[in-house]
Amino acid sequence: MFHIYCPYCQEMREEEEFHAKGQASISRPLDPDNCTDKEWGEFLHFRTNPKGTHHEMWHHAAGCRKYFNIVRNTATYEIEQVYKMGEEPKALEHDSQGVES
Repeated sequence: MFHIYCPYCQEMREEEEFHAKGQASISRPLDPDNCTDKEWGEFLHFRTNPKGTHHEMWHHAAGCRKYFNIVRNTATYEIEQVYKMGEEPKALEHDSQGVES
């Protein structure tokens, strides 16, 4: 188990209170009605799954119930940053993934 800092509650809480919701900052297709089935399927189902730094969206389900983003190392579980929805993460020297906008 690890602890997660909620940027809204402004306190460290146990992982059990949160739910991971997948990759953060995914851009929705600009014109979903005119996407091909392949384009729509890729948007819905295909995400990056890197070993190392990953930008994730989390939900504080047993607390304030708000969504926020985490920059986490998937190999070590180290949480490198936590930031509110709509904010940009601070640049990390070793972050090769980048954030889709």
